[in-house]
Amino acid sequence: MPTHEPDRRDTGPSLEQILGLTAPGMLDVVVTPLGTGVPVADVVLHDSGEERDGTWTASGLILLAVGVEVASPEAVDVLREADRAGAAAVVMRSGSRGPRAVLLEAAGRGRTALLTRRPGQGWTEVLGRLRTALVHSAPARYAALSGGADGVEGLRLGDLPGLANTVADLVGGAITIEDPQSRVLAYSRMDHEPDPMRRLTILGQEVPRWRVVELRESGFFQALWSTDDVVRRPADDRFAERLAIAVRHGSEVLGSIWAAADGRPLAEGAAAALRTAARAAVPHLSHHRTWGRAAAMAREEAVHALLDGAAQPVRTAHDAGIAPHRPYTVLVAEAYDSRALGTAAGPGAGGDAEQRVLDVLALQASAYRPGCVTARSGRRLYVLVPARDGEPHPGRTLLATARSVPHTAVFAGVGPVAADLSGLPASREAAELVVRVLRERAAALPLAEAASAVAVFGEVETDASVLRVLDRVEPMWDSLSGPVHAMAEHDRAHGSEYGASVAAYLDAFGDTGTAARRLNVHPNTLRYRLRRARELFGVDLADPSVRLLADLGLRLAARGTGDPNSL
Repeated sequence: MPTHEPDRRDTGPSLEQILGLTAPGMLDVVVTPLGTGVPVADVVLHDSGEERDGTWTASGLILLAVGVEVASPEAVDVLREADRAGAAAVVMRSGSRGPRAVLLEAAGRGRTALLTRRPGQGWTEVLGRLRTALVHSAPARYAALSGGADGVEGLRLGDLPGLANTVADLVGGAITIEDPQSRVLAYSRMDHEPDPMRRLTILGQEVPRWRVVELRESGFFQALWSTDDVVRRPADDRFAERLAIAVRHGSEVLGSIWAAADGRPLAEGAAAALRTAARAAVPHLSHHRTWGRAAAMAREEAVHALLDGAAQPVRTAHDAGIAPHRPYTVLVAEAYDSRALGTAAGPGAGGDAEQRVLDVLALQASAYRPGCVTARSGRRLYVLVPARDGEPHPGRTLLATARSVPHTAVFAGVGPVAADLSGLPASREAAELVVRVLRERAAALPLAEAASAVAVFGEVETDASVLRVLDRVEPMWDSLSGPVHAMAEHDRAHGSEYGASVAAYLDAFGDTGTAARRLNVHPNTLRYRLRRARELFGVDLADPSVRLLADLGLRLAARGTGDPNSL
């Protein structure tokens, strides 16, 4: 009687799990005749030219068909051979022509999934990442924090913010995940005002140096790195109680998890939850260190592509890590040194302080809600925020921490909710207009009064519409000439203030006293300037057409450089 050899697929992760753990933009699913729930046992290289006997088996394997392109004549034979051997999937090079109809037909009639490797991805990298995903998706190795779907087993590999939020719920406190150099990798959402140390750590994206020295000299770090157990730092008159545990992979320290009381005592089982969390965090921190940077760059590129109107939005949404059929809104934030707002020139690179604020905002966005994704561009941060039913303005509260950074102003605009991916570019454009409106308003104030601000598009729609009109008029305006052009040119050449005087007069609806007070001059001085503007340049404000042209032209002249994004 033959003995039954257990099928390796019985306990293996599914193809869907493996693909979910690979880096975005690496593989495409072409045909899955049995779906993506098929189990996977291993990932191996496949030599299509190798002689095989009839007993060869590839049960549950992902075969990497190196050197085989989906449009090549041998692609069908390779797929059929893999199917006869029981392979879970076969991966081929996509090429420029795509799969032939005969290959798609053969795949649809078989059992083996057909995947393609995207251009620019090496086979060595594909093999490494698939095997890493296979190891880290084994449910027996890393148990869920609390069992079932509520644990970390449902988290995407490398989802450190999701891990932090999950641990925070179990511990009953605020969680920070740090690397061995005490730099912040992720932190849990803030349900209460953080204590001073947590705030400083988040704002600086690392534990303050003086605090690191204090922990080192007190022996706390030595205790933390030399044990597998939780280390406690009691509360004192400055900071709340802390629990910390090292995350290890063998003898290697990958980082640490810190729990702090968050407006309430830590849960009774907080230490036990941290021990389990440290084991569950191993694959996430390992993935972050090995693949996190490349994956983050690929996700950012995908987010930018969606905001620009991607040609293949569903595939790009997968690469960005968002649900393609879920509504999202776009939030745009710009950071500025508030001491130099009057000289800022739109969304350029920004300095170290501005970049640090954007780093904090990006961390805060990842902790704000599952599914939030971000992308950077100069001093600008884009956030895609999943919208919830009945929520009027998703993401509006993201400025809470950034407001605390000294000498920094953050302007954030919230675009309308996009029902699907096709609406993201319009939501982005609206959010960018909101930022421009807020920036121009702040630039018109004394520096001492400039402060961070956030607004929803509907709240500034009139001003945003004016910006759109000026953007359309500007190219034509530059090619024209006339009294307003002559006056603006004279002001630029001689430093006179005829244009500013006319603009103030128009803004005050012809009220000379009000306009003079805004300019901080005597009313007679203003009347003299207006009379000279008529005599020197022909700017007759009694003429409605001249008033219209003066209003448009002086608004455009105030932009300085002619850049629609400038002040």
